[in-house]
Amino acid sequence: MAEDDSDDRLLAKDAATECGLGVDVRFVEDGAELMDYLKRRGKYIDPAAAARPDLVIIDLNMPRKDGREALKEIKLDAELKKIPVVIFTTSRADTDISLAYQLGANSFITKPVAFDALVNVMKAIKAYWFDAVILPINK
Repeated sequence: MAEDDSDDRLLAKDAATECGLGVDVRFVEDGAELMDYLKRRGKYIDPAAAARPDLVIIDLNMPRKDGREALKEIKLDAELKKIPVVIFTTSRADTDISLAYQLGANSFITKPVAFDALVNVMKAIKAYWFDAVILPINK
């Protein structure tokens, strides 16, 4: 999960635990760090430090490299493009939604404000992406 706000990262972690997500959730602070993680560069050069994710969740508005730029880079990379990407942002703007799907996003979810609603969103992510969908094997 790429999220620049430390409070949002903590809430997402707590919501994932609360809903019994049951997967290893790893966090990065922006799109640049996400790309280092996915491409195993810098502090993520060791594959053990950067396990290939089954799903990437990206906030749109982040410093250094925003979610739009990271999404575009992921979907243009032959090795990474098969990883599903969920945009998870406060935006409800039609332009953000349209652009995200044009760039290859697999889902667009507006972040809820209340913690119980966030838990429900995490439950929906779990039900769809980890229980219903068959994902490609990522190595």
